[in-house]
Amino acid sequence: MTERPDRVLVVDDDQGIRDLLTSALTFAGFEVEVAGDIPQALAAVQRRLPDVVVLDVMLPGGTGFDIVQMLRSQSIGVPVLFLTARDAVEDRVRGLQLGGDDYVVKPFSVVEIGARLEALLRRSRGHAAEAGSALTLHDLSVDPLRHEVRRGERLIKLSPTEFKLLHFLITHPGQVLSKGQILEAVWQYDFGRDSTVVERFVSHLRRKVDEGETPLIQTVWGVGYVLRVES
Repeated sequence: MTERPDRVLVVDDDQGIRDLLTSALTFAGFEVEVAGDIPQALAAVQRRLPDVVVLDVMLPGGTGFDIVQMLRSQSIGVPVLFLTARDAVEDRVRGLQLGGDDYVVKPFSVVEIGARLEALLRRSRGHAAEAGSALTLHDLSVDPLRHEVRRGERLIKLSPTEFKLLHFLITHPGQVLSKGQILEAVWQYDFGRDSTVVERFVSHLRRKVDEGETPLIQTVWGVGYVLRVES
């Protein structure tokens, strides 16, 4: 039986960008659907859930952030790659905070887009392939089969990348992991050794997991991060 191609939804109000990505990603083996605004994007998701989404930040009548918030509020964890302006650092940070998984700045390389989408899909599918019972530390529980995280009775919603990061940390309890080790294990893609990606995701994860609770995600300055209960 022939395996179906991965489905990517491209959301951008620029017809030229939609055409460029459609051509390049189709050539790369993806099945591509496009949308030019928020209603079209949401309708496309409702018709058929894509495997991954390429999402421009600036859209008519709103932003890509609005779309991600709607998806995550419905527990739709499809990986999202944001397209942002080169100088809009705050957009990149906000996109990650809201549950985006990666970003590419404009102008971009279609080859890079394809590579990052493949990396996102590998990470997302890695969750389903992870076997074993739930992992626990203190009152934190990470269940890779159910893709579920809890602090005590509190259910914590994480994006696919945040889940992958937390799972990597909890499988190495008490071990200080460098930013390079985390990049290699979680992203499986060369970010140009951009350690700020790790810093931002750890910051977002810490707010979701540790806020109001006993801190578990610890920073070892100059070295990396560790999941442990401070004595």
